[in-house]
Amino acid sequence: MVYVKPKKKKHVRGAPAADAPIRVRTPRNKEVLGTVTQRLGGSRMHVACLDGKTRLARIPGRLKRSLWVRAGDIVLIEPWEFEGDEKADIIWKYNKTQVVWLKQKGFLKQMSEFEEF
Repeated sequence: MVYVKPKKKKHVRGAPAADAPIRVRTPRNKEVLGTVTQRLGGSRMHVACLDGKTRLARIPGRLKRSLWVRAGDIVLIEPWEFEGDEKADIIWKYNKTQVVWLKQKGFLKQMSEFEEF
C-alpha cells in the first residue's frame, strides 16, 4: 500500500483570505489623504489633497524601491513642516480593497465630490 500525501490548496501571495478583517492605515496628526494627479519623474508627483490644496509630493528614499505609485492612486501624505502648503512626503499607498473601506467609513466623502474613482 502506498501513502499519497493530500495536496494543500495554494494561497495566493499577498491576497487576504475571504473572511479576514481588513486593516487600513488611517490619517493621524498632520497626515492627509490625497490622489496622485500627475507624475513628474524623479519620484516626484502632484497630489490633490482632501484639504483643498495641491502639493508637490515625493517618495522618501526609504520607500523608493518598495512603493510604486501611478496617477489616480489614493495616497497618504505628510506635509512638510517648512513649506507644508506646497510640499509633502508620500508615506502610504492604498490598494483597491482599502479604498473601498475608506469610502464606506466616510474618509473619502470630500474626494468623491471632486471626482469619481
